[in-house]
Amino acid sequence: MEKKLLLLLLFYSCLTQSQDILWEKSYGGLHADYLFDAQATADYGFILAGSSLSDKTGNKSENNHGDLDYWVWKMNEKGDLDWQKSLGGSGFDLLQSIKNTKDGGFILAGTSNSPQTPKGAIGNKKENCKGITDFWVIKLNAKGEEQWQKTIGGSGQDELLCAFQTSDGGYMLGGSSNSTLNPKTDITEKGTIDVKPDLTAKIEKCRGNMDYWIVKLDNTGAVQWQKTYGGEYADVLRSMEQTVDGGYILGGYSNSSRSGDKTEENNGIGDYWILKIDNLGTIEWQKAYGGNGDNQLYVIHQTTDGGYIAGGNSNSTTQLSFKGGTVSNGTDYWVLKMDEKGDVVWSKTYNFGKVDILTSMIENEDHTFLIGGYAQSESDQGTKGGLQLLKVSGDKEGINDYIALKISDTGEELWKKTVGSKGEDILRKLIETRDGGYLLAGTSNSKSSKDKNSTIGGNDFWVVKLKDKKKPEEVKVNIEAFPNPTSTFTNIIIGYDFEQGTASVYDLLGRQLQQFEINSRTVPIDLTGYPEGIYVVNIKTNVHTDGVKVIKKGSK
Repeated sequence: MEKKLLLLLLFYSCLTQSQDILWEKSYGGLHADYLFDAQATADYGFILAGSSLSDKTGNKSENNHGDLDYWVWKMNEKGDLDWQKSLGGSGFDLLQSIKNTKDGGFILAGTSNSPQTPKGAIGNKKENCKGITDFWVIKLNAKGEEQWQKTIGGSGQDELLCAFQTSDGGYMLGGSSNSTLNPKTDITEKGTIDVKPDLTAKIEKCRGNMDYWIVKLDNTGAVQWQKTYGGEYADVLRSMEQTVDGGYILGGYSNSSRSGDKTEENNGIGDYWILKIDNLGTIEWQKAYGGNGDNQLYVIHQTTDGGYIAGGNSNSTTQLSFKGGTVSNGTDYWVLKMDEKGDVVWSKTYNFGKVDILTSMIENEDHTFLIGGYAQSESDQGTKGGLQLLKVSGDKEGINDYIALKISDTGEELWKKTVGSKGEDILRKLIETRDGGYLLAGTSNSKSSKDKNSTIGGNDFWVVKLKDKKKPEEVKVNIEAFPNPTSTFTNIIIGYDFEQGTASVYDLLGRQLQQFEINSRTVPIDLTGYPEGIYVVNIKTNVHTDGVKVIKKGSK
């Protein structure tokens, strides 16, 4: 029996110690900088998105335009800068989301109250604010250059949380709104009043306090349609994805009773409220999940089996049929697995400290799930099968710590890792990078400590790279193109370090169309002005000379 206990303790110890910190870095100016999203990129690196109050100080290369500005950092796999971009007007611009697009570029989504930037003034806002705050979405190409931007909103408060490219090449925006109907009024030739909906404004009545509000754009950013969903009180959209059938799954927080578009009563103070809609926004089904307390959803995702997984946190103490386990210490992570109709398959809670906030969840290729968040106290010792496990590395002096958790497809814990400093560390995104590592990205206000070597300003972007010792290192090819085929940009990705080199683009007749010097392992190539066909990109460095064929297709 003693031997068995020892083996189990060693096994759980390996689970908690299987991830090494490869590096950690802080990015920011001398004031406050807040990170809200991160995405892995095809070049083995990543891109960070958030907002900044800092001027050109620290490692920030541009001055601030107003209050908070959108701030984007494109980094390589070692955490070194490829490029950075500051975007904003004279007011408040809060960047909440960044997503990769099919052309190798990025779509940025957030909230703004900035007016249009006057000609000759410093700033990037091209349209006036319509109400208190608006949706503000910006499309960047692979080089980080702006292609277009849109301001969308009503007379009230509109908060954009996410934007992503849809299967038809357009974009879906998801957020919350309390704006009322805002038609555009014109006077006809006969002197009568003609009321036309302004599609860049809210065209449906507000249901209550805040409502879910989604807006569908085409590939140029023009509004195609929009929908409002809500009950009589507060309904806040937190997460949204396109589903395999072309529709969408929406998830968020609701404290509305059965009213408006909501067909189920609340279970407690507030619930997870999940809606499945078709490709034009018609509700197919909806569900409310919760216990007797407050249940805050932050992530909804369609799983590869066609069902769904939702993640957030709960302080409910009742054990209902869809609330697996009970909250053992204040507020815990709560993960809910559902089938394709929203019926619960399994439900799990995970406890680390007194208040545990889940902010990020992704499905891995092996159908496991990677969960990120933070604990507002040191992490506690846990038990499993009656055995006390080794303590996850927490910091008693810290307020919040980053927490990474990996679970199986049935919700069983596989490993966990806590990284923290002596101050407040709020993890916003946990992702797996192309090299098989894990990236923990968030905001920290701490000075240097055990896990953190430096600080720049009041709040910094803080990024920690983990290596999973159980995963084999991916063998990189010398050169590849992504995306390929492409209708606009492709990114040439070089799989080795070099000091200097040149990139050349040829057609199949051998005519040289472009040539320029390179100093980065990611080389954006613009094929926008060329006819459909096959092109050859030649990369010559002080280490290798390689070529790759790229197919240029027509744009839809």
